[in-house]
Amino acid sequence: MGGRTGVWLIGARGSVAVTSMAGAAAVRAGLVEPVGLVGETPALAGVGLTPLADLVFGGHDVVDTPVQKRAEQLVQTRVLPAALPAAVADGLRAAEAEIRQGAHRDDRTPQAETAARLADDLTSFRVRNELDRVVVVNVSSTEPPVSPRPEHADLPALRAALRTSPDVLPTSSLYAYAAFTAGCPFVDFTPSTGARLPALDALARQLRLPYAGSDGKTGETLVKSALAPMFAARALRVLSWSGTNLLGGGDGQTLADPAAAASKTASKQRNLAETLGHEVDGQTHIDYVPDLGDWKTAWDHVSFAGFLGVRMSLQFTWQGCDSALAAPLVLDLARLTARAHRAGEVGPLGALAFFFKDPVGTTEHRLAAQFDQLCAWAAGLPA
Repeated sequence: MGGRTGVWLIGARGSVAVTSMAGAAAVRAGLVEPVGLVGETPALAGVGLTPLADLVFGGHDVVDTPVQKRAEQLVQTRVLPAALPAAVADGLRAAEAEIRQGAHRDDRTPQAETAARLADDLTSFRVRNELDRVVVVNVSSTEPPVSPRPEHADLPALRAALRTSPDVLPTSSLYAYAAFTAGCPFVDFTPSTGARLPALDALARQLRLPYAGSDGKTGETLVKSALAPMFAARALRVLSWSGTNLLGGGDGQTLADPAAAASKTASKQRNLAETLGHEVDGQTHIDYVPDLGDWKTAWDHVSFAGFLGVRMSLQFTWQGCDSALAAPLVLDLARLTARAHRAGEVGPLGALAFFFKDPVGTTEHRLAAQFDQLCAWAAGLPA
């Protein structure tokens, strides 16, 4: 298959990262079924994905809570089964030993120095564990949108600015820069800027590396990407589509900041106009409810017109555990991106749009079409 693959998680002590690591250990030990893992379904059988047993975890974080302690906290919030942390304790300890200090947003060190330190962590992780490749996956907190700067569009100018400035790149993009510098593919599971800057795209292409993103599609937008094509195919005109999202946990707390929420709401709404072929009234709201913890509820109201202009509506409610929905996608994306790297794919991986709200490299948002594209692409990758 693909040899031993490192999965380096940005935000490695967060809920999604810890659920991903604990879940991978539980599946490979035969403690649970691989529910939610698309890479373990017949549709992707035989495409050469790295086995779960050959994944090695590490990461960066700026918090100090050990992975084992975080897993115990996730038991209390009903994210992990009560017996799981003890059952996969060895795997969690091994992952904790591979976590290094991340990049602080308020660090005044020139970013070239910080990027070099982050890249060194990735290189030593690969060498120490005798890995064939390392995929960096960003599962850290969402950042506010970034105003374009001239150096974001030009790689030589970016490199020059990084040598003197502490704030040329948003933190997510700094991690992407460090990943590419270390020869690692990059996946942005958040709606943050990440690798979506022209200079970073140029760097990935120069170093012949693939990247994927953005914003993992786990709940409300997953339903949207399945339902919106239904309206379009039946020639029913959607007039408005509004949603309210209630969530707790660290993600909810981050998105309580309107600036950070702007990235998320933009990515959640983008697929409607591109799928339906016209702009749609309505907004997506995100409300922080601490009591919900790692759980989230989305309620959507869709107004549409049918034959003879008759007005009708659809409403749906989605309730789910954010980390349990996201973790299998993180594992799938790490394995698929590693497979793309092994096959020599370069630049944005549009074929992975199935997993994202705002996918790079494509404007296809229809869930079924995305899945067909994913399967055809994976099956066609050279060995």
